[in-house]
Amino acid sequence: MTTQLGYASPVDVDRYGTYSVTNPEYPFVGAIGDAEFPAEAGRYHVYLAHGCPWAHIVAIVRHARGLTGIVGASYVDEERDARGWAFRERFGPDPVNGFTLLREAYEATVPGYTGHISVPTLWDRQTQRIVSNAYDSIPNDLAVAFPESVGEQAADLYPEDLREAIDITDTDFATAARKGGLWTSEEGETIHTLERSDAHLADKRYLFGDRLTISDVRFWVKLVRFTETYRAAIAEDGRTLVDYPHLWGYARDLYSRPEFRETTDLAVLAESRRRRFPESPASPTAAQWASAHDRAALG
Repeated sequence: MTTQLGYASPVDVDRYGTYSVTNPEYPFVGAIGDAEFPAEAGRYHVYLAHGCPWAHIVAIVRHARGLTGIVGASYVDEERDARGWAFRERFGPDPVNGFTLLREAYEATVPGYTGHISVPTLWDRQTQRIVSNAYDSIPNDLAVAFPESVGEQAADLYPEDLREAIDITDTDFATAARKGGLWTSEEGETIHTLERSDAHLADKRYLFGDRLTISDVRFWVKLVRFTETYRAAIAEDGRTLVDYPHLWGYARDLYSRPEFRETTDLAVLAESRRRRFPESPASPTAAQWASAHDRAALG
């Protein structure tokens, strides 16, 4: 049976209202490799959005792990009304089910579903239901899935000997990002985590030395959205990403890798920044991102 591909009607806030959710929940928490979701190439598909940082992490991990031919992916439109994420011409249709609204995947999984519609969403083609919408777990799931299929060239982003340290690092960076790049110590002193990170990367190519991990992916996704993620830090001293020499070099180094560059739509990120924070500083241009970084010697 051939899937009929189509598109949702244009965003219409006047007709449908704005999308809003209070205390969003993420009720689907399966993982590839679970008894009900065996690791089978071609069985799974992930729905993503270019502007969403959580979906961006998944896209990078999928690419870096060599899963592009094993786990499918498609992108929803960047704008939404109360109907939630939708498929429109800019990023193409849903190639799996022909859904026009991502909501249909949730309703197919739980009839009458009224909860949050989110990306990333991991879909099982065989059972025709959602595996997971646990945005913080899907990247780690994909980082270890299909070990026999990805080949030796695939990055080991979540190595067993570093997992505890990676989890701690990711929690620390997430906490700092929520506060705009600033922490307050028990003594009440403001700590600038960007300065700490810049110093840490002065003699290390990646956060864990010469080993690229999922912590780098998560951190980089914040750095490419610097003017949005670190607004408090910018307000404090006016510095943006290019003013941190080691962080900026590190960010360009990662951008030079195909898994980061090819999954990043700088135009979409610029549109998002202008729409949400029109007074924020301009982000680096594509030419600046592609400029030499001179960090290979550190690895």
